[in-house]
Amino acid sequence: MDFHPTEEQAAAAGLAARVFGDLATHERLAAAGTGSDAELWKALTTAGLTAAVEDVGLLGLVQLLEEQGRTTAQVPYAATCAYGILPVTRHGSDAQRARLLPALGTGEAVACGVFPARGRVTASPQGRLSGTAPFVPWLRDATHVLVPDAGRNLWLVRTDAPGVRISAVETTAPWAAGRLDLTGAEGERLGEGPEAYEDTLAVARTAFAGLQAGVCAGSLARAVEYTSTREQFGRPLSTNQAVMLRAADAYMDTEAIRVTAYEAAWRIDEGLPARAHALTAGWWASEAGKRVVHAGQHLHGGMGADLDHPVHRHFLWGRQLDAYLGCGSELLAELGTLLSEEGTGPDAGTVAVTVPAPTTEGDDA
Repeated sequence: MDFHPTEEQAAAAGLAARVFGDLATHERLAAAGTGSDAELWKALTTAGLTAAVEDVGLLGLVQLLEEQGRTTAQVPYAATCAYGILPVTRHGSDAQRARLLPALGTGEAVACGVFPARGRVTASPQGRLSGTAPFVPWLRDATHVLVPDAGRNLWLVRTDAPGVRISAVETTAPWAAGRLDLTGAEGERLGEGPEAYEDTLAVARTAFAGLQAGVCAGSLARAVEYTSTREQFGRPLSTNQAVMLRAADAYMDTEAIRVTAYEAAWRIDEGLPARAHALTAGWWASEAGKRVVHAGQHLHGGMGADLDHPVHRHFLWGRQLDAYLGCGSELLAELGTLLSEEGTGPDAGTVAVTVPAPTTEGDDA
């Protein structure tokens, strides 16, 4: 496996870095409050960065989401790609792809998902859905929500359809989340049964692990900049051995999240078994991500406790992603069950893995 980006992936990631860097500034994020940034979302879709996911695949999307995570940009990018563009591309009919992908690519349609399935939604034989999802990220922005029923069949539901009720929910990170109540809402079937659900769940876990890799890289970059310029007893904090070791541990954790997300994404793009790899990426993103954002905040000393400081936003996103992906013990239990059912460990073989070194300034802690 060689995870160096293709020419198309590198171009898309470079463009995303510029768009997020220019528009997802601390001042704009503070002004957005808990809502999404409509201007930034329009800039992303106009630049073709949502539609590009059809071409760059999941590995390309992971690289794009790293750029979103570095800036904690408040747009429904991860959700629209993970629960809209990729599931429709992978499991939709020709008619569904022709109808839905153009609108998702231009941002006219925004998707989110009720994942993972908790068995709270049931479907009638006529495709009428009833049930409740207490927390759905970016639901308040969405035109479509991807809902698995108790049998793990996938349904696309329009958020403006009869029988759909949305209530605002505030979460740790400002993800425009909402509570979804369905009372006989009409759903449109997507894919064939549990297989489509399991594939979509693996894609989503991998995508959000990539987002966490970016959140951690951004937090660490801020900590490196702060400790390199902040002096104590006449020398930078970064020359303190304890600071260096804490930053080094955070760097290794960030790289572990990144490489496991890349591997899972590559395997999914190649059509290889990847459920165990997606769970592994999710575990690293949850457990290691939590450590990294705590370290980033601690390395800022008293400044890290300031709720208005930019590093605090990375802390909130990292903790929200930890909760969303599932705590480490839950993911390990699911991974253990999966491996015992399969009778083997992750089918990684002896393939050599080549991972490009980070190039964003501040990553090299």
